[in-house]
Amino acid sequence: MAEYQNIFTRIQVREAHPTGVSLGRDNYSRVGGGAFSYWLGKIGDAQIGPIHLGGTGILSIICGFVAIEIIGLNMWASVNWDPIQFVRQFFWLALEPPPARYGLSIPPLAEGGWWLIAGFFLTASILLWWFRTYFRAKALGMGTHIAWAFAAAIWLYLVLGFIRPIMMGSWSEAVPFGIFPHLDWTAAFSIRYGNLFYNPFHMLSIAFLYGSAVLFAMHGATILAVSRFGGDREIDQIVDRGTASERAAIFWRWTMGFNATMESIHRWAWWFAVLTVITGGIGILLTGTVVDNWYLWAVKHGVAPMYPVEGAMDPALALPTEGVEQ
Repeated sequence: MAEYQNIFTRIQVREAHPTGVSLGRDNYSRVGGGAFSYWLGKIGDAQIGPIHLGGTGILSIICGFVAIEIIGLNMWASVNWDPIQFVRQFFWLALEPPPARYGLSIPPLAEGGWWLIAGFFLTASILLWWFRTYFRAKALGMGTHIAWAFAAAIWLYLVLGFIRPIMMGSWSEAVPFGIFPHLDWTAAFSIRYGNLFYNPFHMLSIAFLYGSAVLFAMHGATILAVSRFGGDREIDQIVDRGTASERAAIFWRWTMGFNATMESIHRWAWWFAVLTVITGGIGILLTGTVVDNWYLWAVKHGVAPMYPVEGAMDPALALPTEGVEQ
């Protein structure tokens, strides 16, 4: 008999498309009946739709479309409306924020005005989608954990493009719209302020980022490992511990000396993920407003060593020359 494995979903349930719980008379009706996908069913629930947008969802999509349209057309205009060059240089194209000379004023469209308009509509789209997630959860009787996790990511977004530029007194401090250009901005930002790696909140953010990956992998692997004993029914085993949770607990006590519960592991993972962007946003907000050089700050507080200013030897010059006996 072959051993039961469930790394991939092997069984896909097919039934009449369920419409879900009643939304009540104050909600829009769902549109469409949904469909099933065999390949998506390999990695999750095979049903696609029906989708319920509502007023905030529709407005969010409209605002998002306007923002992407503005960004895309400005990028296309930057290559003289050449479709081949647009595709060829797409990853390098950008819609840049206004120059520093404009401060927080509204500049001409061609000198950052379009960036402000695109940022307004993109921010409106994101905030409207947040309201959608919050009120959908309330309407369905769910907790609002998803909305507040989303809000943590919005905090970092607002710090980068709105809160910190206002505190610095210039829209030029914000991030450009573009794939490689925003990565270039990140590298230049770190160099300008003395290496962001010495920022303690950046350190915390990376620790929570890697910690999230480890926690989610450990939890997912644990549930898959004990699902043959009913471990996938985690909520049941929170209040009525069965053989699955007992086996998982004894495994982690044996290997790590400590185990989370079926409930607490989700709280751990939620907090680790949320604190990634919360601490990252704090670190960005302090950069340039409170600390001008993170390396000098680290030296002052004993985090980094003071490198010698004079008398330092280039390591390459210390290598033995060709023909010298070792």
